[in-house]
Amino acid sequence: MFLDVILLLLGLGLIVAGAEALVDGSSSIARRLGVSEFVIGLTIVGMGTSAPEMVVSFIGAAQGNADVAVGNVIGSNIFNTLLILGVTAMILPIPITKANRRIDIPVNIAVAVLLVVLGLAGERVLSRLDGIILIVLFAGYMAFQFINARKETVDEPSDSKKRNIFVSILFILGGLAALIFGGRLFVDSATELAYYIGVSDKFIAITVLAGGTSLPELATCIVAAVKKKGQLALGNIIGSNLFNILLILGGSAVITPLSFEHIDPFDIGILLASTLMLLLSIFTGKNSRIGRGDGIAFTLLWALYMAFLIIMAMGRILE
Repeated sequence: MFLDVILLLLGLGLIVAGAEALVDGSSSIARRLGVSEFVIGLTIVGMGTSAPEMVVSFIGAAQGNADVAVGNVIGSNIFNTLLILGVTAMILPIPITKANRRIDIPVNIAVAVLLVVLGLAGERVLSRLDGIILIVLFAGYMAFQFINARKETVDEPSDSKKRNIFVSILFILGGLAALIFGGRLFVDSATELAYYIGVSDKFIAITVLAGGTSLPELATCIVAAVKKKGQLALGNIIGSNLFNILLILGGSAVITPLSFEHIDPFDIGILLASTLMLLLSIFTGKNSRIGRGDGIAFTLLWALYMAFLIIMAMGRILE
């Protein structure tokens, strides 16, 4: 148990160092290519930091454990939107572009609704055909983003050095490697500690695994906020959410159809509520940004959700 604690702390250290390198390298790439930091966050950063979720869900699907594959993605998206976006907005109000308001954030909620419709329809199974549909939608959205990559940017203060592009790529690769390896150390040790106190697979998937595999996004967004790169942080969150549902769950369903039978409607409700809160936040107050008040609301809802899960899990243990 003591070794697990040491590995957990080592994993956290690697995650922080990796986030620093990833943000610096990504910002430099955006400046070199002349594209918005949102697009870089949505693609390179969002997809890269979601690699741990992909590994966990694909392994869960291959082993026939739909609860881990689906629970990990649902928990990760809740964690991304409520805690990561909440903490980021409290550090730095996040600027919103017209494209964010009209396309990216509505797409985020539409994809979550689509997942619920596909997963709960009929036999409550995400079929291989459903998986293919999700993957095709992911490819279409990514193509749209690359085609429109240079059309809209937000002026944000930049303290990043305009490094040689190959050095920037090394920063990104090194940062992602540290994030993924550190995240793996954290998840493994945290899972062992969770099993030690006797909680269920579903509880571990939605809390420990989802939170642990989302630590790269959390660290990256906090570093981005401190460096006043709100659009990169927002792109990371939305990109991770879409990558999780469209590509990770889509790919997992192609590997093996995923049953939603044991997925709690309450968890699905929180997923939809989190995406709806994000949508509403850009039309209230100063709708050119997600403010600190929104961040507090997101974080409080996440804390209440976690408290509910912990209370329910402890109740089952004591039965």
